[in-house]
Amino acid sequence: MACRQMPATLFDPIPPPLLLRAYRAGMFPMADSRDDTQVYWVEPRERAIIPLEGFRCARSLAKTIRQDRFRVTCDADFGAVIAACAAPRRDGPETWISRRIDASYRALHAAGHAHSIECWDDGRLVGGLYGVSFGRVFCGESMFSTVRDASKVALAWLVALMRRSGAVLLDCQFMTDHLASMGAVTISRDDYLRLLDWAAEAGPACSLPQAYAAVLSEAAGGSEPGSAGGPPSSPGKLIAQSLTQTS
Repeated sequence: MACRQMPATLFDPIPPPLLLRAYRAGMFPMADSRDDTQVYWVEPRERAIIPLEGFRCARSLAKTIRQDRFRVTCDADFGAVIAACAAPRRDGPETWISRRIDASYRALHAAGHAHSIECWDDGRLVGGLYGVSFGRVFCGESMFSTVRDASKVALAWLVALMRRSGAVLLDCQFMTDHLASMGAVTISRDDYLRLLDWAAEAGPACSLPQAYAAVLSEAAGGSEPGSAGGPPSSPGKLIAQSLTQTS
């Protein structure tokens, strides 16, 4: 893994144009602790991605999604998601999401290039993820879960929404057992950069929030995709159906 240190001025956020240029070049920022003022630009020699058509949706996960165990939203509370991802984990390492990086992604969200998926249970935020979006690329940054399967549901929704939007590259940065179980694969830096150049060229048919809104509208309009005036379906059923049809 290659790192380049970037000088910092207290906790000033990284300007959104600079942050986007870094992502387009295959780099992303990290820090050593919550209060670290320094930012390191990271370029992994091996990159984890999830091929969208290779996403593994286990039967138990599909059932959880189909039953709408969680209310899933998009960009409903980006700040709460990144705060939860940055929170200390029991027996876990120090967070890499410094206050400066936190502020940088919030600014990028305000500019329309960072999005979150939230999972709610009885009004409580219990899981979610956030990442950076440009062209037909979504670079996943972090996820969290306080109840079983919440982060898996958020990731499944992300994959389904990316498919609907026309996005093609889901970057997961580093491989974990959790991601591998859901279809993530590791590719070289050079292969990743070739994919990135291709996927960053043109924008998708719609944004992630627009794809989310379309799912809600479709669910309200009928039980089958494309139907109108039929009995209401549920967002979870539509998402589970779209994943299991091609998984």
